[in-house]
Amino acid sequence: MRIALIGYGKMGKEIEQIALSRGHQIGLIIDQENQADLHAENLKNIDVAIEFTNPDSALGNYQICFEANVPVVSGTTGWLDKIDLVKEKCQLGSGFFYASNFSLGVNLFFELNKKLAALMAPFSEYNADMEEIHHIHKLDSPSGTAITLAEGIIENHPKKTKWIEAASMKEDELSIFAKRHGSVPGTHSITWHSDVDEISIQHLAYSRKGFALGAVLAAEFMPEKKGFFGMKDLLKL
Repeated sequence: MRIALIGYGKMGKEIEQIALSRGHQIGLIIDQENQADLHAENLKNIDVAIEFTNPDSALGNYQICFEANVPVVSGTTGWLDKIDLVKEKCQLGSGFFYASNFSLGVNLFFELNKKLAALMAPFSEYNADMEEIHHIHKLDSPSGTAITLAEGIIENHPKKTKWIEAASMKEDELSIFAKRHGSVPGTHSITWHSDVDEISIQHLAYSRKGFALGAVLAAEFMPEKKGFFGMKDLLKL
């Protein structure tokens, strides 16, 4: 399979190594210095594009790939206010795979989080909050993973209707505390606390390798596919 890497930072380089180790070829690399090279001619022999850039350029990158009939796997977060535009393209025949986090462990954590929220729903004495920690170069805050976790709680706990990136005493608000330290790959913690005890679940990433492997597995899943896909489709959760 010939892969285009759109974004060649630390994650892009990790994805490259895993893709090569699995027998794939890197047919195109796009980074800040050569963004103009992302066009239909350079994409004509590409089977799938893996996109890890930033919220400002992501949508434009997707559109160029869609026009060249190249499916996209993206881990860029912070652009979801435009997600309806991408879904419209998918309905017209484009292929797109999005995950706020490609780690197998994190996606199992998503399901655990939903289950715990549903279990806690009858017990009004417990309230929840969330903490996420990432490296200082992460642009969006809170992280896309934190937002996905928050949405999982809101979907499964009737008293939570929205999240807020601040401390809140309101019963319907889920507080998210986003911190940026050093080179932390990603830590997410959810705590349900009462006056007498607390229950916490946590996912701690040791490196980017788990994210990169998930992105390559998603790329292997996407050739010839049309529509909007995610980790639930890949992992059959």
